[in-house]
Amino acid sequence: MGDWCADTPYIPMLHTRAQDRKFITHVVSSQDVLVADDDGVQGFIARADGEIEQLYLAAAARGRGIGSALLNEMKTRRERLNLWCFQANTGARRFYERHGFLVSHMTGGAENQEKLPDIRYVWTAQR
Repeated sequence: MGDWCADTPYIPMLHTRAQDRKFITHVVSSQDVLVADDDGVQGFIARADGEIEQLYLAAAARGRGIGSALLNEMKTRRERLNLWCFQANTGARRFYERHGFLVSHMTGGAENQEKLPDIRYVWTAQR
């Protein structure tokens, strides 16, 4: 995650690598987590109830269908999923919209730690 933050100019560096590791340990122990680990961790997705809390892919894993596989597996576990995405993260926005997520609403970012404008996405299973 620290690498993604370092490579993403609009994201402020708010945590040390040690803090990131502690956070990930908490996520893994408290949420439904799927990991893509072909020759090392390629990425992971974490869900708490119907909320996708994290979807992270290493740079080398992007564009290879790994994120789609992780997200599609989570979609089999719930009838409805929600998530937040930064407005500036256009690649993630295209990804979620391609996977059927719809914009619920947008904010100016006052409620998130980074203070960046964000988007609330919702996906509902088709019956």
